[in-house]
Formats: sequence, C-alpha cells, structure tokens
Amino acid sequence: MRRHFGKTNVLAIVLAGGEGKRLMPLTADRAKPAVPFGGIYRLVDFALSNVVNSGYLKVVVLTQYKSHSLDRHVTRTWRMSTLLDNYVAPIPAQQRRGKQWYMGSADAIYQSLNTIDDERPDIVVVVGADHVYRMDFSQMVDQHVETNAGVTVAAIRQPISLSDQFGVIEVDDADVRKVGRWREKPTDAKGLPGSPEEVLASMGNYVFDADVLREVVTKDANNESSKHDMGGDIVPYFVARDEAYVYDFNNNEIPGATDRDRAYWRDVGTIDSYYDANLDLIALEPIFNLYNSRWPIYTSYSASHPPAKFVHNETGRLGEALNSAVAPGCIISGARVEGSVLSPQVKVHSYAQVLDSVLLDNVEVSRNALVRKAILDKNVRVETGAQVGVDHDHDRERGYSLSEGGIVIVPKGAVVTA
Repeated sequence: MRRHFGKTNVLAIVLAGGEGKRLMPLTADRAKPAVPFGGIYRLVDFALSNVVNSGYLKVVVLTQYKSHSLDRHVTRTWRMSTLLDNYVAPIPAQQRRGKQWYMGSADAIYQSLNTIDDERPDIVVVVGADHVYRMDFSQMVDQHVETNAGVTVAAIRQPISLSDQFGVIEVDDADVRKVGRWREKPTDAKGLPGSPEEVLASMGNYVFDADVLREVVTKDANNESSKHDMGGDIVPYFVARDEAYVYDFNNNEIPGATDRDRAYWRDVGTIDSYYDANLDLIALEPIFNLYNSRWPIYTSYSASHPPAKFVHNETGRLGEALNSAVAPGCIISGARVEGSVLSPQVKVHSYAQVLDSVLLDNVEVSRNALVRKAILDKNVRVETGAQVGVDHDHDRERGYSLSEGGIVIVPKGAVVTA
C-alpha cells in the first residue's frame, strides 16, 4: 500500500532533452525547449511557469541535446530563493549509470534518481518542456492522491479524427478517471462516454509517488526489450496493473482564464505548429492570452532592453505595427509590420514590410525589403530591396527551408541578398 500525505512534498522534473528534428533549422544549434517563442520567451518557460505557479518550487530540468543556450537561460532566468531552499536546477546528462546518454524519457529519470534521493519528495510531477499551455498541476496531484493511482496521466480532449496523431487514452467504462486502454496513434479510436466525437490525447505530463517512480524506472532500465519511454513503456506497465488514471485537462481551472483560452494546448513540434502558435498570440482576442497576470508566464527579458520605438510619420513612410506583438528594444523606422511577432532588438527600416512573420532576436530588415510568411532566426540581415517568402523557388535556391504550410525559414546569422 502506497502512502499519501495530507501535505505533500513535491519535486518537479522537467524533461528538456528533446532534439527537435522537425523544428530544423531552429534546432540546428539549440535544444527544442530553448527555441525562442512569442517574442520574449523560450519554450521551456511555459512548463517552468506552470510548475512554479502551481506552488512547486523545487524543480530540476533534465537536459541533453545541444543544451548550452538552454542551461544558460535556465540558470540566468530561473533563480529561486536559496534561503527558502527553493531552486530550478538544470542537470545535463552525466552518464551516472554507465557510458551512455539518455536512451529515452524514462531512462533520463533513471539516470537522475540521485535528484529524488537528495530531495526525498512524496510526489514527483514529470512534465515535458516544449508545449505552450497553462496548467495548475496541484489539481492533478490532488486527483492522484485521491485515487491512489500508480500513475496519473494528463490528457487533453481532441477530435476523434485526429486520434492517429496522438497517444490516445480510452477510459474505463466504470470509472472515467481510470485508463482502460492506452493506444499509440490508433485509426479506430473509441470516443469518450458522453462525447463520442472526442478522444483523450496524452499531454506528456505525469504524476507519481516518488517511491513508485523509483521502482518502475529501475525495473524498466533492466528490461532489454524496453525503449525506456514514459508514454511507450512506463504508462502501459501501470495500465496492465489497472493502476493508471487519467486527468482531464478540461477540468483544470486557471485564475484569469477566459473561455477562449482556458483549454489551450499546443505541441510546437513542427515548423507549421510553431508558426501557428506564435500567431495565436496576436489575435484581437488571443487564442492563448499572454496578458493573464493572475497566471503569468515568466522569462528574463522584462528589464533588459529599452522600450520599442516607432518613428517617422510621413506619407508612405509611417512606422507602424498592426495586429502584432513587438518586443522591447525593437525599432520600427518608417516601416510597416502586420500580423507578426518581433523579438527583442529587431530593426525594420524605412519602406520595408514585414507581413505574417516571426522574427527572432536582433534581426535587421533593411530599406525597401519585404518579408512575408517567414521565420527569421537570430541575427539574420535582410539587405536593401531583398525579399523573403515571395518567390519560394528563389528561397529554395538560396538554401532556405520551406515547411509543408509554405513557411520560409531563414537560419541564424544568414544574410538575405536582393
């Protein structure tokens, strides 16, 4: 019999070792959780903000792939009170259990069991680091304790037509909180009771009793046939033992949330989903609302750059940004920006246009240039009169990537010539 406690000591583990191959070239020299997003954030900031806002202030971030910028961001930004023994600590792969790197998400936890031994928590919350959403994990922990679950898996409702894109949870007929069946990308999924056109898709977030987690990842590490994956191996183990429960994200209550954004969750695993998620932020009524001060998304940029500036007010030379998000340090000088997200220190010069695009830090768009439906990585320079996203054949000839949705991606530091 597992023990539960009236007041639980919770350790949060953020899995941030993702390589992010489908986000290339944005992940050419950075880990997926370190990819900039929404002007001033990194993807990892959403997971960390959710954990901290849930009241869990002891957090380890497991990193591996090209982790320098991620480690630097977490170390500089996420400083907690050492006086109160709170911390957010990035932990790179250390080969503690042998001469191999992490073999999967379960193996990452197995190789990092020393963090659990040091903290001795009652409960461990395990979350991914590359999704955009708000979630109060304490409500999921409460359900976990109430049900005495082996594992509790967070899940979001999705149309049954998309079930072949997710790990799908089919609930028990007698208890809709219990996982009856776990299926990877099924084409014949069973709809939810009372909502047959929807399925529950795994969000990659889990809650365990600490002693149970230690036991199961150790057993998994000794299983040579396992892929050492949380969703693919650990959850099915508990399903087979009738000890897996599901937490319906639809039931999660967030202070300040609106009906429009309360159940928002976006897996930004591809260039098109990354682009769409950025543009979700700039609608008149945002699909995901960054302005909810009751559940803030934290990051490091708030005081490190001067205010954005818009200059020139002449016919044909008006500095303006419409339906856009413009970060501190940007200068829009006699140029037009529309439907776009600009990161810090972007400069757009006179007579240039930036339309439906995402520009990362320190991009410069010179006079008379045109950027349309594109993602420009850090330090890109678009020269006078040059165009991006207008002639896709020409973009390909210059070596730029093109997504399935027609988004042009210009890699870090590139110079776009006319």
